[in-house]
Amino acid sequence: MAFVSVENLLRAAGDMPLWEAVLTDDLRDRGGERDTSWEKMTRLWRAMVESVEGYDPARRSACNLTGGDARKVETRAVSLAGPVLTDIIATALKVGECNACMGRIVAAPTAGASGVLPAVLLPIRKKYDFSEEKMVKALYVSAGFGQVIATRASIAGAEGGCQAEIGSASAMAAAALVSLLGGTPEQMAAACATALQNLLGLVCDPVAGLVEVPCVKRNVIGAVNALTAAELALAGVENVIPCDEVIDAMRAVGDVMPAALRETGGGGLAATPTGRRIAEELLGP
Repeated sequence: MAFVSVENLLRAAGDMPLWEAVLTDDLRDRGGERDTSWEKMTRLWRAMVESVEGYDPARRSACNLTGGDARKVETRAVSLAGPVLTDIIATALKVGECNACMGRIVAAPTAGASGVLPAVLLPIRKKYDFSEEKMVKALYVSAGFGQVIATRASIAGAEGGCQAEIGSASAMAAAALVSLLGGTPEQMAAACATALQNLLGLVCDPVAGLVEVPCVKRNVIGAVNALTAAELALAGVENVIPCDEVIDAMRAVGDVMPAALRETGGGGLAATPTGRRIAEELLGP
């Protein structure tokens, strides 16, 4: 049976690496062969890589709201963030722009949050020269935590706001980062919880109903948040609220969030004068 709690996931990881527990459970739940599952996850990893390597700064989305920003970050003469964090920011923008320009991305967990995982995994792989095998194992870790979030709460902006999309992606990425850097399963859970709680209440307010403004830049925030959550966990900073309880709190917040702030385009930035003007220009009054 698929994992329905982080507690159960950690218990299963007591007998094997956490990534192995996720893979084993997936085979038990869905059936199929181990090699087939591994090949599918490898294809997802390679698709993430391609979504970044194929970046074209000249491309613009159909409505011209998105494009070229990642190159601006990469070519800035002086960076406040340092090379790794700058790379993370630029990579998140690249994937968000790829999605807005109808390129091929991996919806992990959704298209609107597709930039978060590759934004942290690709730069960290470059820094430490990790193998493809190690990166695929990290994707299994992210999938395990994402599965629990989807089961106990939601990964849909229309149901839980952007906390359910960018928040979930950030939590998944934080856990994956901890696994890559040799952290324990308990530290993975702490990173997941910290990342998710940092974005509790984040609304989904796409201007003109498009996954562009503010969605692309929120991928940046989700990626940077994942990095800080992983740093805290790896340093031994525990999360006071258990991961499952944080996930349940996210569900509760989503349940009381007004419909206008759950992907309807009726509130938040979408309801600003500029947001309404853009919507009218693109969609008509």
